[in-house]
Amino acid sequence: MQVQEALRSWKPWVGLLFVLFLLWVPSSGIAGGYLQTLCFLTFLYVTLSTGWNILGGYAGQTSFGHATFYGLGAYTTAILVLRGVPPLMTMPLAGLIAALYALLWGYPCLRLRGQYFAIATIGVGEATRLLMLNLDDLIKNNLWLNRFLQDGVLTGGATGLMLPTPENISSYAVGFYYGAMGLMFAALLASWWVKNSKFGLGLFAINMDIDAAETIGVNTVYYKNLALMLSAFMVGICGSVYAQYMFYIDPQTVFGFPMSIAMVLMPTIGGIGTLAGPILGAVVYIVVQDRILTANLEIGTLKLSLSSLHLLLYGGLLVLIILFEPKGIVGLQQRLARWWKKRTGGVIARKTT
Repeated sequence: MQVQEALRSWKPWVGLLFVLFLLWVPSSGIAGGYLQTLCFLTFLYVTLSTGWNILGGYAGQTSFGHATFYGLGAYTTAILVLRGVPPLMTMPLAGLIAALYALLWGYPCLRLRGQYFAIATIGVGEATRLLMLNLDDLIKNNLWLNRFLQDGVLTGGATGLMLPTPENISSYAVGFYYGAMGLMFAALLASWWVKNSKFGLGLFAINMDIDAAETIGVNTVYYKNLALMLSAFMVGICGSVYAQYMFYIDPQTVFGFPMSIAMVLMPTIGGIGTLAGPILGAVVYIVVQDRILTANLEIGTLKLSLSSLHLLLYGGLLVLIILFEPKGIVGLQQRLARWWKKRTGGVIARKTT
């Protein structure tokens, strides 16, 4: 009965058409592959947004240090690939290392609450970035660790690491396009499962009132750590995919604070704690970012590049959303739907009278 009702709705058919469009994009060759690259990045950012939403949206633990997991995933893949490990085999390892690192600092930090946890995650993220910048110098003179260096390099410091490029770059990019799409759907499925499971119920209880959740028997420490590890695993795999697709990484890009801000901003724009919110937020973010990074503002004889102002613009957007619509695009859609229902209901009532 539910299946028949779903088939009568327009939403599944629109979704199916959209998926077919995404499957067609690589063969379309629109704008010389520009649309394919934009869609690939959107898939990646939807996965990042969904991963962060499990911890920040469902459990209510705002992390400003998720770039740590993204960078660890990217560097795990780069280091192993340069030592002869097949790239695809490094992806689960990248996610696992990110999850273990999350457990390492999450167990003490998650005992903090509210803004104290958020500040701690900033510290962890910056400390990890600085460690990766200076790690080569730290281990060069260590007899036990210098064997891990390859030609005197492990992380490459500020220079970063360059991965070998395949011969057929076009088919390689298409393969990763579909792989990133599959990863996105897997992340959305995992998020849906979490939200509708007993685990998700516990996370929402923690979000609403952690003291009350403990009173009714929720193991808050275990649930929060598990949410952090699952979130880190998903973000770490995204970092691995990014490294394999771009062939070059450096600490400032993959561990940088702007990446952490992006992961906070996307679900906030779309609708934090919802399934659709991370998707909508990621689409808006990647499209706006693409326009901002390539646009210039001319005021008389003064010409400004908006790429240098993108964090300011995103910060202003975040403030506006928090002030006027804390539930993001999803909340705005719900508000408009209630207004339309009330308006049409009033019209029908007047006609019947």
